Amino acid sequence: MEFLDVNHSGFLVAMSCVVALVAGFTGLSLTRDLAKKPMFQKKASVALAAVALGGGIWAMHFVAMLGLQMPILFYYDAAITLVSALSAILIVGAALILMHFAERTPAIITLAGVIVGVGILVMHYIGMAGLEMCRAVYTTSGFLLSSALAIGLCILAFWIAYGQRTNRNIVLGTLCFATAVASVHFLSMAGTKFVAAPSVAEFGPSMSNKTLALGVIFFSFVVFGACLWVSVTYLVAPCSERPDGEPQTTTLKPTQAAELQVPCERDGAKVFIRCSDVLFVRADGHYTQVYTADERLFCAWPVTEASKRLVPLGFLQTHRSYLVNPSRITRFERTKDKGRCIFGGANMPPALVSRSKLKAIQDALASQVGAIQA
Repeated sequence: MEFLDVNHSGFLVAMSCVVALVAGFTGLSLTRDLAKKPMFQKKASVALAAVALGGGIWAMHFVAMLGLQMPILFYYDAAITLVSALSAILIVGAALILMHFAERTPAIITLAGVIVGVGILVMHYIGMAGLEMCRAVYTTSGFLLSSALAIGLCILAFWIAYGQRTNRNIVLGTLCFATAVASVHFLSMAGTKFVAAPSVAEFGPSMSNKTLALGVIFFSFVVFGACLWVSVTYLVAPCSERPDGEPQTTTLKPTQAAELQVPCERDGAKVFIRCSDVLFVRADGHYTQVYTADERLFCAWPVTEASKRLVPLGFLQTHRSYLVNPSRITRFERTKDKGRCIFGGANMPPALVSRSKLKAIQDALASQVGAIQA
């Protein structure tokens, strides 16, 4: 088997790394502060971020491939090339859906990083399968090393970027993401040999380097434009999302805590309930129900607004639909993977505790509740 001599354009190699950096920064920036946005805007932002990250993986690969120089003419299968781009976008989109529409636990963050790492690998090898007039011959060591680095660095990128949603962490996460994308391509290519294969069957129409360059330039222009767009937000609004996906709030001063009252309705009239008198708050569609020791009242606040105002005052979010006043809990009960907070009063319903929050709530209540039932 006679291998072809291969060279690379240093300029295009450098540009491919720039594309990976810009795509990573754009995608991770598009998904910040989503918890306080309407559902449609949240879905749209996740979709755009998937296009930026997944498409950036594709663009980085093919910018580098445009710099590949061999002594023979070679082409790309347009259909396979398109499949490689769509695969990257869909796989990255699945990871972002987990991050923004599921409970953001350590396991979910790790799983999302693994999924993106696999997406980079899938995109690379599908894209390489689209080569025509030549064939890539891989080495086991190159495949294993690039795979390990891709998955490991993507996990690190997601832990950094989503550990604390600060501007600094997003930049560090971008560096890890870009390094993961570049490591897959260049480590794999370093151990890849090429042989002439003039009889390769076509799956779709052939595409020359010049045609591919037009597509890559257009998409890179879109990614760079999106990068400029999201960069403006760094100048006008600081990143303010907590690790659990909820918007960060400023801690209120003690005087503010004492004065804060919850606006409710009783028999058609507006009343204000002191926070200390509230046992718990339960989501009710776009509104909430406020429970005191004596009654249940309607509140126009959505649960996100109630969380933003009450959590800094010491309330605990035991479930996505419940906020509880820990000082008014008389007993905490746990049954297998479920829990509930019990309040005084025969007719007072319990507040549910989600499985992901059981440990944190139990620890928080340990010093306040006399008897914790395991």
